[in-house]
Amino acid sequence: MPFEDFMMLDYMTNIIDILLVWFVIYKIIMVIKGTKAVQLLKGIFVIIIVQTLSVFLGFDTLSAMMEQVIEWGFLAIIIIFQPELRRALEQLGRGRLFARSGNQEEEETKLIIDHIGTSISYMAKRRIGALLSIERETGLGDYIETGIPLQSKITSELLINIFIPNTPLHDGAVVLQKNQIAAAACYLPLSESAFISKELGTRHRAAIGISEVTDAITIVVSEETGAVSLTKNGELHRGLSVEDLKSLLSEELLSSSKSKQNNSSLFSMRGKRND
Repeated sequence: MPFEDFMMLDYMTNIIDILLVWFVIYKIIMVIKGTKAVQLLKGIFVIIIVQTLSVFLGFDTLSAMMEQVIEWGFLAIIIIFQPELRRALEQLGRGRLFARSGNQEEEETKLIIDHIGTSISYMAKRRIGALLSIERETGLGDYIETGIPLQSKITSELLINIFIPNTPLHDGAVVLQKNQIAAAACYLPLSESAFISKELGTRHRAAIGISEVTDAITIVVSEETGAVSLTKNGELHRGLSVEDLKSLLSEELLSSSKSKQNNSSLFSMRGKRND
């Protein structure tokens, strides 16, 4: 093999090696993201920095102490995080360790859809008016700023409680952003379309208005009838059952090719009911 080819092969091998190391580190960070191990990782970095500085500045006593902490710290980590390590090894044995982040995101989305469905069902049966907008590609930051920031976990109980009449946050829209309830009591732009039925109130006009200027999905529960509606891309789809609503949300929020193919047909069946 010519020397130039050997050097090129060695160069490519080093690049692949570095990329694989970064990929493994990225996946490990995704696995521990949102767990108490993140705080532990920060503590380890602090100890390493202190150890490096103590060696550089000649602090022998502090350096020796940090060496002992590092030496025995890994044993302590194994003991403290034994359940997490066991789960990670089990996932590695099933071949799921590096697919975990994608599966987690899908499971979280399904859970959010269930929470939305449960809250909408509760409010529709009791005719509690509600306006719920879900951010997608187009940011809703301008509208979030008009409301009361929450940045809380999405649960059906919290969504129901927000829209209970005569409470401070019930008037206005709730905006969901990045798997969180970003804000409540938000103001959404009202549609000025002349084709909207006059029997529809402010919530429906706001839902249509936000769908005309963004790609957000907005859900409305009528205070007068308890009917459930959904807006998307300037279209109003009325008379949805909770199961229909959850099905549509699954198609829109769960990124799968099958869902996208069935999306237009399902909307066409339910979307023409604008009476």
